[in-house]
Amino acid sequence: MNTRVLFVDDEENVLSGLRRMLRGQRKVWDMKFAHGGGAALELMAQEAFDVVVTDMRMPGIDGAELLSQVSQKYPNTVRLVLSGQSEHEKIFRAIGPAHQFLSKPCESDVLIDTIQRSCRLHEQLQATALREVTAKIKSLPSLPSIYGELVQEIKSDDVSLDRVADIISSDVAMTAKVMQLVNSSFFGLPQHIACPKHAVSLLGLNILQPLVLSAGAFSKYEDPGIPGFSLEDSIEHSLAVATASKAIAESESAAGYVVDAAFIGGMMHDVGKLILAVNLTEQFSEACQLAAAENMPLWQAEQRALGTTHAEVGAHLLGLWGLPNPIVEAVTFHHRPSECESQGFSAVTAIHVANVLQNVHFPGDRTNTQLELDQNYLQSLGLADRVEHWEALTHQGAGV
Repeated sequence: MNTRVLFVDDEENVLSGLRRMLRGQRKVWDMKFAHGGGAALELMAQEAFDVVVTDMRMPGIDGAELLSQVSQKYPNTVRLVLSGQSEHEKIFRAIGPAHQFLSKPCESDVLIDTIQRSCRLHEQLQATALREVTAKIKSLPSLPSIYGELVQEIKSDDVSLDRVADIISSDVAMTAKVMQLVNSSFFGLPQHIACPKHAVSLLGLNILQPLVLSAGAFSKYEDPGIPGFSLEDSIEHSLAVATASKAIAESESAAGYVVDAAFIGGMMHDVGKLILAVNLTEQFSEACQLAAAENMPLWQAEQRALGTTHAEVGAHLLGLWGLPNPIVEAVTFHHRPSECESQGFSAVTAIHVANVLQNVHFPGDRTNTQLELDQNYLQSLGLADRVEHWEALTHQGAGV
């Protein structure tokens, strides 16, 4: 079945330009063009679409309101903004319901690649219910103490960008949202950012203040009380894995983009646990209980209880948010690196090893189950003899 894409704009010449630009996609996409938000909702009530691409500034139902309604009524639909960079205030309203932001004018190959990648991600997460849950997420909840600290700092008369950066980079959920924005072409920022603090400095206070105070880009974690899961433990573990992954990649003289992906992917590798804990609390709790009762890794218990794992769920959201492929790939395969198609040392290698080694000192859950290295994978790369060296690096990072 062809990919079904709906383009929405209130200017007929823009829609005509899109028709001409995407003429070559007619054999693989079923495309419809709606003149305004109202017409788009009428079309969506009649037929299903895989992707909606909308302008922001439209009379009546504007882009933000359109995507908000689509998020509620058709959660399985990928939601993209294609708009002018002069519309920051309107974009802030769409930060939650939009998955990605593209700026006008947009090159055809960028638009095509973005749509195709989003659809492939949906196909990879087989369970429709999980796709809908993930696609509806507007933000990931942060620790209440960190969230409160950020709000207080942003409201301060002498707010400091450095302090804001420190706060955001200490929280996995905030880092994920900032990385979504930094990797958006809308803000015109460079991609492949090396660290969350750099990302915050590029966005600046003029963008971050309304995101924190009015746009709901960040939210506070309400603990569902799942035995075996603690957000504090998960964050501590993720920060430790990020540091260790970067050290391992650097020790292998990996390219800069691999080191970057190892660090950010290390921070992001367990975001799926947060998604499941907050949105599928009962099923995730069942998986935690199963892991503890049968002394199995949590990801294997998730596979039995949910038919998928936190790795795949987290990667799905990060992919929809437009994070680079090496990061999404590393999150997807950090428990099962042998299934990754990448050849040679990669961010997947670094995060897989760091996750296992750091689990001893900073466990990401309380099931007390030890993870195991994929020795066949490491041997296939000729890296099995490097484990002792990597372990020494992680011990140094853990202060052992």
